[in-house]
This record gives sequence, structure tokens and C-alpha cells, in this order.
Amino acid sequence: MRRLIISLAVACLFVLIITEYLKSKECKYRQHFALDSTVTISISAVGDLMCHSPQFEYARVSADSFNFYPAFEIIRQYLRNSDFSFGNLETVTAGKLKGYSGYPFFNVPDEFVAAVKSAGFNLITTSNNHALDDGEMGLLRTISIIKNNGLYYTGTFTSKKDRDSIRIFNIKGIKLALLAYSYGTNGNPLPKEKPFLINLIDTVLIRNDINLSRHIGAEIVLVYFHFGTEYKRTPSDFQKIIVQKTIEDGADLIIGGHPHVIEPAAFFKTNGGKLDTGFVVYSLGNFISNQRWRYSDAGVILKIILKKNLNDGNISILKVNFLPTWVFKGKINNKNGYEILPAADSLNHVFLKDMSADDKKKMLQSYDDTKNIMTKLTENISVENISK
Repeated sequence: MRRLIISLAVACLFVLIITEYLKSKECKYRQHFALDSTVTISISAVGDLMCHSPQFEYARVSADSFNFYPAFEIIRQYLRNSDFSFGNLETVTAGKLKGYSGYPFFNVPDEFVAAVKSAGFNLITTSNNHALDDGEMGLLRTISIIKNNGLYYTGTFTSKKDRDSIRIFNIKGIKLALLAYSYGTNGNPLPKEKPFLINLIDTVLIRNDINLSRHIGAEIVLVYFHFGTEYKRTPSDFQKIIVQKTIEDGADLIIGGHPHVIEPAAFFKTNGGKLDTGFVVYSLGNFISNQRWRYSDAGVILKIILKKNLNDGNISILKVNFLPTWVFKGKINNKNGYEILPAADSLNHVFLKDMSADDKKKMLQSYDDTKNIMTKLTENISVENISK
């Protein structure tokens, strides 16, 4: 009997020791899990992707063949290192039978979209004032070319069902909704029986889309607006009103385009969203175009880094970087061409070696212009280091 009692006591002690050991391991595991259970994602955005007639003439290889890839050759590394990248396609691809054309009614070769895809973009917004330059046919064919190149799109649509299908992207566990709207279509008529073809800025529509995005699971709602006054470097009253209303309706991130110059950025207090602090930039300027004058030849790659705590679901902006860009026009490998360059703050970069003194001066000036406007309202935005 005594031996039995001793054996039971030893067994109980062993069980107790094992239990405490497992508890300590579980505690350490929980602590480790709590420390490591976060995920970060990066979202990059650029401004207007334009293609004027000199651009497609420079890209022409033969009568029916074009090569736009060199324009993105240097800059693509900065887009591809993001988890999700998008920009605004400010043209249509209505096909060669309609005749290629630049401003004021754009119709560019399909190869332009292929080059955009190769640059590292995941999605392009299509709601802008040139969306109906070739009517409904041009709008629908542009969507077809975008899809054929493996890109997502939003802002113009093929049907009401397509318009009502909110684009939500699960990026490493963070669900992002992307909505896009335009102030108008340059007076090009929208078929009355097909209002779904393009999202126009309508505060009721925007509020309903934000609410629907939340309802179907979006954690972050990003709204793109094509609005403002062309070549004006500060937001108009209309832009401010629309942005404030969109913030009140629950948007987390707001990005704008159309002025063809860069406008200021700022953080804001969100209203009921996952983010406590949101971010707006009124215009990202031109990413590529033939507009050669000061401010319009400059652009920016905006990178927003989000962090999510997988334990409590909280999401925050970890960092906002911007990379100034500048469009070079001239000889590239002994051929006329365009090239988007990361604008440098010095002359110690290999891609500057063949540039004229005048081009170097313009690029340095664009760098300073971009830095000044992007950091004007807040110090919590930083210039991305391009020294590679």
C-alpha cells in the first residue's frame, strides 16, 4: 500500500512538472506569436499615363508595330518592388482602324498597355475625361485590351453588373477596395441608357460604394479621383469639398489626378474606417506624357506601407515614401525615345551620363519642385532613397 501511495505521488509530481513545462512553452509560443503576428504591405501609385502623338511616333517600329518598353525600363524596378501598383490610363485604345491620335482625342496603339503591364502595374484606373474620346466602342475596346494584358481595371465598365462588382484585392491578408471616379468626359456624351459605362463623381454613389465595400469585407477603402484644375499646383475648392465628403463617408486613402502637375498631400483623421489616420494626395501629376514644361514633366511614385496586427485586426500607416520622377525625351541607344527617370538630387547616377546640361538642370529642378510640394503640409512623408 505504501509503495502504491509513493508511486502515485511520484506520478502526480511528474504530471505536474510536465504540465508546468508545457505551460511555459505555450506561454513562450504565445509571446513569440504575438510579437510576429503582423504583416506589412506596400501600395504604389502614380499619376497620369498619357501617350501624345510624338510618343507613339517615337515608339513606332514599323507601319503597324510599336515599342513602348524603353520608356519604363529604368523605373520598373521601383514599381515591381511593391505588393500592388496602379496608375491612371488617360487614353483609349480604339484600334488602328480608327486612326491613332493624340490630344485632344486620344487613341493609341495597344502596345502602350502591354508596356504598362510590363512596368509592374497590377491595375489601371480608366475613369477620366478622355474615357469616351472614341465613344462607347473605344471605352469597351480599351477594357478588352487591358484585360488581355492581364491587368485589372476600375472606373469604366462593360455592364451594370461589372460596375457594381467592387474590386477588392486580398494583399497578404489585407483586403483593399479600390474605387475610381471622374469629374466628367470633356463633353463627350454618355449614353443615357448606359450610365454604368463610367463612374462620375457623385457623392451619393461614392458613399454607397464605400458602404458596399465595407459590407463585403474591405478593410481599406482607397478612392481615386480624376478632378481639379489643369496645371494648378494647389487643390481647387471642388477638390477640397469632394475629399472632405469622401473622408466623412469613410474612405481611408484618397489619391487624385488630372491637373498634370503634382499637388499637396496630407494625413487626416478617418471616420469609422480601419485606419485611425488616413492619407490624401490631391494630384500625382504626370507619370509619362509629352508635356515638356516645368511641373508637367515631373511625376512621383507614391508608396504607402500599411501594417496589420493579425491578433486584433488593427491596421495603420507605417510609412509614406515618394520617389520623384522626370520624363526624359531624346536619344536612347541612338534612337529617339522617352524614358521615365527617378529624379535625383545629385548628378551621381548612371542614367544621367548622356543627358545634356539643360536636361540635367530641368531634372534637378523637378526634383526640388516635387520635394517641396509633397512635404509642404506634413513632415511625415519622406523621399525614397534611389541610390542603388
